[in-house]
Amino acid sequence: MREVFHQSLEEVQSRLVEISELVTVAIDKATKAFGTSDVALAEEVIAGDSVIDEKSVELDELAIEILAMQQPVARDLRIVVAALRTSASLERMGDLAEHIAQLARMRYPERAIPKGFKSTFEQMGKQDVEIARQLTELLRTQDVAIADAIRNADDEVDELHASVFEKVLGAQTAADAAAVVDATLASRYHERFADHAVGVAKKMVYLATGDWIGPGESEH
Repeated sequence: MREVFHQSLEEVQSRLVEISELVTVAIDKATKAFGTSDVALAEEVIAGDSVIDEKSVELDELAIEILAMQQPVARDLRIVVAALRTSASLERMGDLAEHIAQLARMRYPERAIPKGFKSTFEQMGKQDVEIARQLTELLRTQDVAIADAIRNADDEVDELHASVFEKVLGAQTAADAAAVVDATLASRYHERFADHAVGVAKKMVYLATGDWIGPGESEH
């Protein structure tokens, strides 16, 4: 019975990795579509989000079945609960990638990136894709050292997000309402994507060490 239980936990981990890989592909395609106005690529992201949603639901059903049938306690219980929360975060990250792709589709054939923001959004996109790749590796290997790299990359995304708001408050950009809306939304989507990854990373650190704060962080 115990062997079956551990096989179920391994299946949960495997499915989390699979979903994270799909999210990585989605954010990679979404940022490329946003940067190049590739509407076909944007459509792929939008269509593919339903697959992420379905796999998240399937994982949730598996986790709930484990809770009902195996009645895990202590660390095993925390693993299953963390999997449910991680599934929700990954599903949301997929949604955010879809939102970025939708901006690209909405502005086609014009460029979705407002004038003067190209470099900033290229950097944000690059960071989000790297964060997604690191998160997949963290879920696959349980190597908590990767959590520090994810948090560092998130700090860079936060700085870029703040710089976007400084720019949209400028007189020239503010004259174009559509550009302000696009820049604000896109920046927020990128920032939230990274935040969800950090949340998952913290859960992994907690499961491995019992420390919710994690290495390199303070309680304040």
